[in-house]
Amino acid sequence: MQLDREIMTQLKLWKNSRRRKPLILQGARQTGKSWVLKKFGELAFENTAYLNFDLTPSLRADFARTKEPAQILACLELTAGTRINPGSTLIILDEIQECNDALNALKYFCETAPEYAIVCAGSLLGVALNRSGASFPVGKVNFLQLHPLTFSEYLKAIEPDLHQSYIRLEHIRPVPEVLHEKLLSAWRIYLFLGGMPEAVSIWGDTRSVDEVLAVQSEILQAYTQDFSKHISNKDIPRVLQVWNCLQDQLAREDRKFRYADIQKSARSREYEAAIEWLVLAGLVSRVHNVQAPRFPLSAYKNSSAFKLYLNDPGLLCRKFALPPDVLTDGSRLFTEFKGALAENAIASSLYAQFGSDLIFYWTSGNTAEVEFVLQTGSRIVPVEVKAEHNIHAKSLALYRQKYAPEISVRFSSRNLRLDGGILNVPLYLADRLCLLIEKACESKSQDES
Repeated sequence: MQLDREIMTQLKLWKNSRRRKPLILQGARQTGKSWVLKKFGELAFENTAYLNFDLTPSLRADFARTKEPAQILACLELTAGTRINPGSTLIILDEIQECNDALNALKYFCETAPEYAIVCAGSLLGVALNRSGASFPVGKVNFLQLHPLTFSEYLKAIEPDLHQSYIRLEHIRPVPEVLHEKLLSAWRIYLFLGGMPEAVSIWGDTRSVDEVLAVQSEILQAYTQDFSKHISNKDIPRVLQVWNCLQDQLAREDRKFRYADIQKSARSREYEAAIEWLVLAGLVSRVHNVQAPRFPLSAYKNSSAFKLYLNDPGLLCRKFALPPDVLTDGSRLFTEFKGALAENAIASSLYAQFGSDLIFYWTSGNTAEVEFVLQTGSRIVPVEVKAEHNIHAKSLALYRQKYAPEISVRFSSRNLRLDGGILNVPLYLADRLCLLIEKACESKSQDES
């Protein structure tokens, strides 16, 4: 089935930008980077020269031989079997992390051949760009990040009519109740399926839960295979230990990552490299604690206290081994897990909108915790997440009492509403939080004037 990715808009802006440089598209394995770039070539260029360093290892020799763009282009034309014209041909260099010389060559394309449109991708590109000895053209490339499908993208693919209603929700007022219930139901299904393109496509084509589960299992297996292929033998056990305990860490009420949960004698220095690898590979996002929500938040983070969220809510469900009937089952077991699933899904949405450098969580000793604190523009916004209808909690109230934020956000299954300085947001509107915060602040200012 056809999937429309919102990143296409950003790619078209990149194509037409006056400051266009070679583009590096980052993202975890199986998020659809190669498909997106090929589709972009179809939509925005006359032709595409697709080259894959994993499938064609001999390409590495061409880049090792010369750094001159004209000579490299002549080799690429022969390998791709197509004429490469500036302005009308998109050059795709896939799995570029396999060739450090190709990464380095991007500098020379930027400086002496900027008229050529070059995009690069790779399943472990984040790791490659940070490894020891890598030569990287700092300041000579643009970056974009591809995430799993958002709920909005999922809706557009699976329930296009419902998506049309969804994108019209731009104002701070209650959603019509029938639409609200439909969107909540769709969001719960998305929570289970996740946003991996293959899983969403299989669901759209077959509505087979078993096939979706098989796809999710294959993706998780592919991730663990990457550990053995791309990590030194001495580090593989620790990466596996962190990876295998992620769901257990998130199942706890406070979600904070504890080394002792890996093994009692574990120390942070022993596992820092393993966690960093998972973050750079795009498999997890790391959210640090702040005890003082002041500008800039990064200056007040506690580097030793953090949470790790999986890159996709559906994969987390699979790691929990939750059966599909938990979506409608009100059993205590799923009620306990639902908080972790909802919080992980919100973390994924916030990460896609704000980036990892602007998302933290807040604690006040052992007495209170707010799930997320965002730095957006000139505002610091606390964000509380409730999986269901019950929104009673003391932590957000304590935060508001201590810091008097302009606006606070509470996610739950309740309808959209601005109640004083608290913006109550249905879980399914997480992807629209930037817009909703702006609208809420405008409304609050008008009421106060």
